[in-house]
Amino acid sequence: MSTLTAPAISTGRLDLLPLHVEHAEEMAAVLSDPALHTFIGGAPDTPRALRSRYERMTAGSPDPAVSWLNWVIRLRDESCLTGTVQATVGPSGHGAVAEIAWVVGTPWQGRGIAGEAARALVDWLDGQRVWTVVAHIHPDHRASAAVATAAGLAPTEAWQEGERRWCRSVRR
Repeated sequence: MSTLTAPAISTGRLDLLPLHVEHAEEMAAVLSDPALHTFIGGAPDTPRALRSRYERMTAGSPDPAVSWLNWVIRLRDESCLTGTVQATVGPSGHGAVAEIAWVVGTPWQGRGIAGEAARALVDWLDGQRVWTVVAHIHPDHRASAAVATAAGLAPTEAWQEGERRWCRSVRR
């Protein structure tokens, strides 16, 4: 599998835009609620720290067999960024595998934005011949479990660092 790059992806309400360093300032405000870190740990980044992180992320994986794909979620009707989705795609013994994640800022939660974005991401990954899509979700994070379900993932019996592995395999 060749290295993938993140294209713009549109849904009914959203534009998933490839991440750029210039998104850092707006995204620092979107992700500023400490409650977003309840299940993932850490604390909100300052605009400067987020800019530095985005510089590393947009530079790409140091492993040429692994693609780092990152998008910001733009809610078209409100012309604002609301969160992010990401996928790390690499080889496995059974075809390409993508580890995905998402986050939506507190003011936009409960509106189906994460589910819509995650479904669009998984649909795009299907078109890239990704065989397996994986997410790791804290067992108490019901909202993320709902997003994973909406994206077609199902919980497995596997655990990693206190989070349940969710998986969707595509038969080719």
